[in-house]
Amino acid sequence: MPELPEVETICRYLNTVLPGKTIQKTVLLLPRQLRHPDPASFTALTEGKTIDGCSRRGKYIRLGLSDGTELILHLRMTGSLYYTPEPQDDRYARLYFELDDGGRLMFSDLRTFGTIAAIVPGETYSVSGMETLGPEPLENDFTSAYLFGKLKRSKAPVKSFLLNQQNVAGLGNIYVDEALFLAGIHPLRHGVDLTKLDAEHLVGAIRQVLEAGIRDGGTTFRNYRNGEGGFGEHQEHLAVYHRNGEPCRRCGTVIEKIKVGGRGTHFCPHCQPLPEHDPATDDMTDHNN
Repeated sequence: MPELPEVETICRYLNTVLPGKTIQKTVLLLPRQLRHPDPASFTALTEGKTIDGCSRRGKYIRLGLSDGTELILHLRMTGSLYYTPEPQDDRYARLYFELDDGGRLMFSDLRTFGTIAAIVPGETYSVSGMETLGPEPLENDFTSAYLFGKLKRSKAPVKSFLLNQQNVAGLGNIYVDEALFLAGIHPLRHGVDLTKLDAEHLVGAIRQVLEAGIRDGGTTFRNYRNGEGGFGEHQEHLAVYHRNGEPCRRCGTVIEKIKVGGRGTHFCPHCQPLPEHDPATDDMTDHNN
């Protein structure tokens, strides 16, 4: 699933090619992925409008149009949004905009879990999930004081806590595993049991792994494509994610994989020890190696 670095990479590229281009035709190939409004209204809201720019909130892509209308897309598991300077075939295309330069802005989605919406200025309709998003982890309001305050009220495993978009916006499975490794925190430790120093280390680790992911253009295992339709490179630099059974790059201990909150979770048992007194030891039963 595209996470914050992937969505940020897409937005940064699209901001170099889309502003000033006008949508001449909207082609909605799979209307059921449109959450708001109805297809005819969506077409009327987009055709003839000039694209002002692209921004991100959490994992949501926001495309601003010249009249203040905003297109909001969530890529979910297998979605991609990319610009192509000339028409090309994409068997998984679900929506595309024909632009006045002859190019196309393509929304492609293999498993069709992605969503699309168009919001007009002053409209009270809100996209599900956006209004409850937590702070952006690369912004100044994401501090160790904020994180520690939230953790102290949570009995959930820290892995599940970080995946909750109401606590931190934009994090997903890959970068949470990587951040917990960098911070030396076991994914099953309960939020309430973490210290101020743990929170400090975790904030720094989250920022570091997200910035590295952005520098590498995102992570591609299967479906993720950047704004040009190309692949990310961060999968070559992951410390623990998708490396179960392989030696830790830091200490040589075999990377393990367990389930936390139903999500496959990778960690190094040496670099991320679970204190013997920690109640999370009771949860160490759901292994999936």
